[in-house]
This record gives sequence, C-alpha cells and structure tokens, in this order.
Amino acid sequence: MQLRYQYRVYPTPGQRIALARLFGCARVVFNDGLRYAEQVKDRTGRRPSNAEIQRKVITEAKRTPERAWPGEVSHSVLQQSVRDLGTAYKNWRESRSGSRKGGKLGHPRFKSRKDNRQAVRCAGKELRIHNGKLVFPKVGALKVRWSRDLPSAPSSVTLIKDAAGRYFASFVVGTDDEPLPESTGDVGIDLGLSAYAILDDGTKVCSPRFFRRAQRKLRRVQRAHSRKAQGSNNRARHRVKVARVHARVAAQRSDFQHKLSTRLIRDNQAVYVEGLSLAGLLRGNAAKSWADAGFSAFVRMLEYKAARYGRAFAKADRFFPSTQMCSECGSLAGPKGLEGLKVRVWSCSCGARHDRDVNAARNVLAAGRAES
Repeated sequence: MQLRYQYRVYPTPGQRIALARLFGCARVVFNDGLRYAEQVKDRTGRRPSNAEIQRKVITEAKRTPERAWPGEVSHSVLQQSVRDLGTAYKNWRESRSGSRKGGKLGHPRFKSRKDNRQAVRCAGKELRIHNGKLVFPKVGALKVRWSRDLPSAPSSVTLIKDAAGRYFASFVVGTDDEPLPESTGDVGIDLGLSAYAILDDGTKVCSPRFFRRAQRKLRRVQRAHSRKAQGSNNRARHRVKVARVHARVAAQRSDFQHKLSTRLIRDNQAVYVEGLSLAGLLRGNAAKSWADAGFSAFVRMLEYKAARYGRAFAKADRFFPSTQMCSECGSLAGPKGLEGLKVRVWSCSCGARHDRDVNAARNVLAAGRAES
C-alpha cells in the first residue's frame, strides 16, 4: 500500500527565493506544454505524446533566449510537470468517457502565478535525506520537522506552499500491511450533525464543529481583509491571515478524524458505516454544517486504515432505510420525510422504543454483518 507522509518544512530566506523560482518554472513549463498540445490538436487532430511535449517545451525551449531561465532549476522537476499534464489529459478523457470513478473532471487549464497553492514534485532517484535534512536539487538542504519516521525509502516527494504561506514536504512511501491482534468486536456507525458519530452500543461522539467555533475570528479577519485596497501589499498580507484561520480549522478537523478513526479500527475487528450522499447534502440548508463535519475524509480514513491493519470495512447503501427500520422487528415504522427528521425518539408497534440515531447504527451493524 502506498501512503503519503507529510511534514512541515522551514526553508531559509534564500531557499524561499529558490523555491519561488522552482514553482514558477514548473508552472511555465506546464502552461507551455498545454498551449503546444492544444495547437497540435487543432492542427492535426491528435494530442502529442509526453516525449514530444517535453522535447518542445523543455529541451528546445532552453536554447532560446526567452526560455533559457528554466535551466536554472532541476530538470527532473520540469519533466514531472510535463508528466502531470499528461495525467491531467488522461483523467479528463477517462472522466468524459465514464471509465473513471468519481466526479466529472474538466479539461486541463492553465496555471496562474496567483494561485494560492503552489507545488512541485521530484522523483525519488534525485531525493536525498542527509543529516535529518531534505536535500532538494538546486534548492539545498531543507530543514524538516520530522514528527515521525518514514516507514521506508520514499519514491517521490512533493514540495508544497499552501495559502497560509507554510511549506510542506509530502513523501510517497510504500508500506506493508500491519495486521493488529484480532478483536472480537464489531461496530455499526451512524453519522450525524448533533452527534458526529453514533455507535450501535449507544455511545455518542460529540460533533466538534471546528468551523462554527472559528467563525467569529474568521468574520473579523475577513472584514479587515475586505477593507484593504485591491492589489495592495496590505491586502495580500491580510489574505494570508484569512488563510491561516482556515488552515487551523482544517488541521483541527484532520487531527480529530485521525484519532477517532484509529480508535475505532483498533478496538473493532469489523467496522460498518452509514452511506451518505454527501453531494446532495451539500446542496441543502445544512450545507455548511455537513461541510464542517468532513465525513468524506473520515470515511476514507476508516477504509484505508481497515485495509492496512487487517480489519473488515463496509459502507451501507445510501438508500438503506436505517433510520426508519425498527432494529428489533425490522418493520419500516419509523418517522419519514422532512418532518420525521425532527423526531429523535420513536416507538414501534412491536413495543420497542428507539433513539433515532442509535437505532440507525444498530441497523447499519446488522446490514454489515449480513453482507460479510
């Protein structure tokens, strides 16, 4: 299994200038390649290969005065930028034909130097870690805060500058499965807004609502940002302040999700979770609350951790009536429709009295056990 390990990087002022040059060169090569590919497509009806694009926008372009300056940065980074363009075209074609899973992807677009996030990638053969520092070609030895050890030698590294002005190194490493000691338990999980996760035994994990808690501070910095003159350096500095608030919320949410998902995987041999149509929920009245919860990332964490640690994982069908079905007799006697959402406790004709969310978690567990 391939995983990403991300660490904070602290470049020196000189290295920040070198990284800015690296980001700019990779962006220009990508845009030149996209422009050349579209010109060839209009002229011949076919898209040129990656090798042809690379020869045109890197090898031949470096011999011209207008594009001589990309020769100052690592050649492998420029080659990777062309490969990224080829991957973007491939994903777009497969998305259009329906052979690629997930949401529809658009046609590759030109990158802007004003994009808040910049990134470049380097292959592992040119990657060195010496004396605890990441040695990046033509940038130098970067100070890295190693929060944990890499499990194996990385195959590639991506250097990222985010909207908050922070730098990160994201390593791709191959890891072996690490099965945990077998557990006798299994768990059904219902996801919600009043409580983040409800387990079939009645345990409720409170929803942290990180974005809601940060809204007061965010409102203040956004108001100050809006008062700065368009295009001014003062407005650019305040844009970073806004980004830092969002970055803190994202980090808090990710930390909470990792800790909760690890605990659930460690304590249970099988994990079954409710299937949600998040794309539909994000179009409703509670869209901000659903986005704040970040359930897509949480479910992905459960899935890959289950695969890595030898646990069973399954998602209930999104149309499975977990909240309407009685977990005792199986009848669909529960509250229905929009009005039914307000009913938190209900009684079935069989005499069972249910907490809406706990009952749903028990039904998810039963459905998962039936499929496994």
